[in-house]
Amino acid sequence: MKTYQPKKREIKRSWHLLDAKDQILGRLAAKTSQLLMGKHKVSYSTHMDSGDNVVIINCEKVKLSGKKNESKIYVSHSGYPGGYKETKIQKLRKENPERILEKAIYGMLPANRLRSNRMNRLFLIKGDKNKYENKFK
Repeated sequence: MKTYQPKKREIKRSWHLLDAKDQILGRLAAKTSQLLMGKHKVSYSTHMDSGDNVVIINCEKVKLSGKKNESKIYVSHSGYPGGYKETKIQKLRKENPERILEKAIYGMLPANRLRSNRMNRLFLIKGDKNKYENKFK
């Protein structure tokens, strides 16, 4: 017997709507990354992008466990001298709350050439109105 490998044209992408209201950030990000990778499907294969589209609404209402709401800091470096940046989560939550979920999900996806395509199928929406409602019917 040979292992079945689905062809690219055989991959069916469905749509998932998740509500971030009162959800813990890490748990929601883990569930979302599984859907984006397609690990919930029988035909999952590590080298193929067989994941689904995911829409997350109410991104600004996601919760953090413990004292992360006061102490969590995002760090980046440009590679140049003096290019070190720190951003507190309170500032990010005020300016761009979608970035909190985006960074968490991005970090949970495997670091390979499929990650950018998977992230393109993630739609983060502030509030509960979205333009993808017709996809779920």
